[in-house]
Amino acid sequence: MSRTVLVTGGNRGIGKAIAEEFIAAGYKVAVTVRSGEGPAGALSVKADVTDPASLDSAFAEIEEKLGPVEILVANAGITRDTLLMRMTDEEFEEVIDTNLNGTFRVLKRATKSMIKGKYGRVILIGSVVALLGSPGQVNYSASKSALVGMARSLTRELGGRGITANVVAPGFIDTDMTAELSEEMQADYKKRIPAGRFAAPAEVAKVVRWLASDEASYISGAVIPVDGGMGMGH
Repeated sequence: MSRTVLVTGGNRGIGKAIAEEFIAAGYKVAVTVRSGEGPAGALSVKADVTDPASLDSAFAEIEEKLGPVEILVANAGITRDTLLMRMTDEEFEEVIDTNLNGTFRVLKRATKSMIKGKYGRVILIGSVVALLGSPGQVNYSASKSALVGMARSLTRELGGRGITANVVAPGFIDTDMTAELSEEMQADYKKRIPAGRFAAPAEVAKVVRWLASDEASYISGAVIPVDGGMGMGH
């Protein structure tokens, strides 16, 4: 059976790679975008995770065209990096509202149909910095570490209804964001990674797709690192 997948923020970077991985595996895939389009083969719906009304509209369109969402990949996120003493309330709150509150909004809407269908896979895209920490990312790391508690609480609430919830925690990934770093900074970051390189987005996508499969049906409340060993022990 071809299940319906929703990937938030699925028009670039890791989100796009995740959507492409599910499409290649034969799933029905929808992606939320604020602008632009998702990959070929995906249903692109305009939505902003900070706007509940836009999410309601997006879910209605997905349910009409593809059916109820059975697999949710909460990937949409932003950064507003700066040191704590320079960080404004707005820079902190904006990241929390998108990365954490936005995930809550999407999750609450998606789990309604999962409960009815007694099946669901929730995969929250976290980050290695959630537990490792990173200077200049007090807001971002706080928003990502909170996803661990969210997934584990959801597991305790809905684990008996055929629903799993896990966090995938990527490290440094080859995306537009890392490409903007200077060669010196890239080399410095790679020194901290035992694997000695950044990951390809597809390496994250394959782990996400596996977690959504029946092979991972007994895994819930876990944090799966995809970071080349950077955050081990945290």
